[in-house]
Amino acid sequence: MKKISLSVINDLVTDNRVHKVAVSLKKMGFEPVLIGRLLPESHPVERDYQTHRMKLLFRKSAMFYLEYNIRLFLYLLKSEIDVFVANDLDTLPANYLASRIKHKPLIYDSHEYFTEVPELIGRPVVKAIWLRLEKLLVPKVDAAYTVCDSIAEVYRDLYKVDFKVVRNLPVCSMFEEPKHQEKAPDQPKIILYQGALNLGRGVGAAIRSIPYLDGVELWLVGDGDQTSELKQLVIEMKLESKVKFLGRLPLHKLREVTLQADLGISLEEDLGLNYRFALPNKLFDYIQAGVPVLVSNLPEMMQIVEHYRIGIIAETHQRKVLAELMRDALFDEEKRLVWKQNLQKAAKELCWENEEKILKSVYERFL
Repeated sequence: MKKISLSVINDLVTDNRVHKVAVSLKKMGFEPVLIGRLLPESHPVERDYQTHRMKLLFRKSAMFYLEYNIRLFLYLLKSEIDVFVANDLDTLPANYLASRIKHKPLIYDSHEYFTEVPELIGRPVVKAIWLRLEKLLVPKVDAAYTVCDSIAEVYRDLYKVDFKVVRNLPVCSMFEEPKHQEKAPDQPKIILYQGALNLGRGVGAAIRSIPYLDGVELWLVGDGDQTSELKQLVIEMKLESKVKFLGRLPLHKLREVTLQADLGISLEEDLGLNYRFALPNKLFDYIQAGVPVLVSNLPEMMQIVEHYRIGIIAETHQRKVLAELMRDALFDEEKRLVWKQNLQKAAKELCWENEEKILKSVYERFL
């Protein structure tokens, strides 16, 4: 049985994509080992495959990325690995060096358009370094795939590598339990955002819309660079009773929360190509849970919502307009009935069990 390493820069707890890939590879006949980092606040990870988490001295800055890749390289070098998988550009240097020294295949899974993330806006030197690494290493991988057609097309044009598309779809069986019944009139409707609380995610715009809505709560699941700022905004607007911060949740707890939602939001802003091409995990989680959606007018998300007719597209982040769209999505029962029916069809098609076939086509030649 061939041993395959999957490296990520997070603590493994909430990275559902890499977990699904590992499970699929195990079913194919690989022996996966998932490698990440261990934070002081990290929850335990219980998986039916091997995991390894590294303690690091640094948590941010260039020293963090340097230390991570050095430690990862040393671990990969001493391990008996037959196939190396780098998840995103920040794990690619160590994987490239280890794979070439050991003369083993290297596969690249790009979860986003890394060099166009909002965190690199206004940081030309840092962006140039990452871009240089990307140009140097990506053309040398043995196979590659990414999360959506738009990013795949860009990478194919730039690096002449045949990037496949493996969307980050949920496992159908995750939401086998029936969707909660519609709430009684005296219970608040729940608007759910799940994901990173980072720049450009539209969370601030959602919070600013809440004062214009009655009988509604906004639940925020996740953590990120803007968590403190967003909590302060809620305090300043006196919305503590209407906006709930639930923090990062394990996958099984996240599923329970998603099933309680009446509307799922994905309001990414057009801050560069990475967000413009966004096809967030949360959109598909909402679909699997039977939750209608409100999304930004970005091309990949628009295509899903328009094709399946499962919600509303926001043309602006202006607070009063967003509030009106939310009200429409929550209280127009005729529309909700149509969306609910369409969500059932979308959920059957947009699931990992179908996407897994593409994943197998990428990996089968390395078995």
